[in-house]
Amino acid sequence: MTMWQIVILASIACVILKLAGYLVPPRVLDNPAVSRVAELLTVALLAALIGVQTFAQGQEIVIDARVPAVIVAAGLFALRVPFIVVVIVAALVAAGIRALS
Repeated sequence: MTMWQIVILASIACVILKLAGYLVPPRVLDNPAVSRVAELLTVALLAALIGVQTFAQGQEIVIDARVPAVIVAAGLFALRVPFIVVVIVAALVAAGIRALS
């Protein structure tokens, strides 16, 4: 299977999954437990993505300029700084550390 075939199949699977969401009865989605799980699952998946993208390179765990940049970004988010400022400052921190090493 070529890369393009995999991309096309994954795209079709995403569309089918999205369309299947419309078939879920509204009473299921009104359940507080389902809503809470959906909210927490989103946060957990995002945290896992950030962790993998920050600490992994291939099959190895790597500590490099991304780690302090993510720490700075988390601190700025805690201070409720606008998103674009967080991205710019985190990028500057990572660039500065890479320039010094």
